[in-house]
Amino acid sequence: MALTSVEKNQEILSLALEDRSAGYQDLVSNSNVLLYTLKSKGLWKPYSGPIIRERLLYNETGSGVWYNGFDFFNPVPAELINDAEYRPKMAAVSVTLPNEIILNNSGENQLEDVMEVHIEAAEQELQDLVDASLHSAGTGFGGKELGGLQLAVPTAVDQGVYANISRVDNVIWRTTSYDVQSAFSGITQFTKDTARSIYQQAIIARSRGKRGPNLILASAEHYMAYDAATVAIQRINDENKLGKLGFTSLKFYGAGKSMDIVLEGGIGSNMPSNVSYLLDTDSLRFRYHPERNFSKIGKGMMPINQDAVVQHIGLMGELTMVNPLHQVKIYDSNPAA
Repeated sequence: MALTSVEKNQEILSLALEDRSAGYQDLVSNSNVLLYTLKSKGLWKPYSGPIIRERLLYNETGSGVWYNGFDFFNPVPAELINDAEYRPKMAAVSVTLPNEIILNNSGENQLEDVMEVHIEAAEQELQDLVDASLHSAGTGFGGKELGGLQLAVPTAVDQGVYANISRVDNVIWRTTSYDVQSAFSGITQFTKDTARSIYQQAIIARSRGKRGPNLILASAEHYMAYDAATVAIQRINDENKLGKLGFTSLKFYGAGKSMDIVLEGGIGSNMPSNVSYLLDTDSLRFRYHPERNFSKIGKGMMPINQDAVVQHIGLMGELTMVNPLHQVKIYDSNPAA
C-alpha cells in the first residue's frame, strides 16, 4: 500500500494553488468595483523599491503673459513636480491542512475535495481582507493594512498627513467632503427628493474640463434613495460591464456626465453608512510588487511543531492617489434629522 509522505502532501497543495494563483488578481479585482475599474483602465501597476512614489504636478510656472511688439517674456524658475510617498503594505492568507485529514482522505478524489474546500475558504478570506482595507483608514492590524478610502478621501480634509504630505499645510493635497446637513442650500437630508440634486451639485463643483468624478460608490441608504428617485425607464443597469460582474449598479446622468453608481452597502459591507464616494478613478492607482501580486508564496511547508501542511497567498502593495482635486465624500452627520 502506497504511503502518503509529508513531502508529497506539500507538493500537492503547492501545485493545487499554483493552478489557481494566476487568477487571484482577477478574483480579487472582480469582487470589488473600485479595483475592477482601476484594473480595466490599466491603473493596476507594479512598482519596485522600498517606497512607492507617485509623481505629482502640483504647480504652474506663473510665466504666462500676453504680449506684442518688444514686450518682455516672463521666464521665472518654479518648482512644478513633487512626489507622494506610499509605504507598501503586506498581507497573506494561509491554506492549512492537517495531515490527519489528508491521510484520512487519501483517495485522489477525496483529497481534491478537502483541498478545494480549504482553498475556497482562503480565497474568500482574501477577498474580504482586501475589501475591508479598501474601505478603511489604514489603521487596522496596527497600521499595517492598506490605506483605504477613509484615508484617501476623508471626512476631515484639512487634518493629518497622507502619502508623507501634510494636509494641514497643503491645501492642494486636500480632497473634498460635503455634509448633507449643511453643504447644499435648502437640503438637510439625503432622500429620493434630494439625491439627484446633491450628486449633481457635487459633481459640478468638483469637475474641470473633462476631468471630474467618474464613479459613485454609495452606501445602502444613499443607493436606495437614488433608486427611489428614478422611474422605471431610468433604471439602466450597465449589463455590458458592472452588471454582468454581479455588481448592483445604476447609471447616473447629470452635470453633463454619465457614470455608474454602485451599491457598496449590504450584508457584511465595509462601506460606512450614509456615505457616498464620488471618485475620479483616473487619479487612483493600485500598485503592487510583481512577486506579491495575490500570488502563492513559496512552496507548501510543514510547521516545525505541528503535523500539518501550510501554503500562503500573498500581496504587497498599496492604493495610491496622484490628484485629490476631483475626489469627493458625501456624508450625513445626522441621518436621524
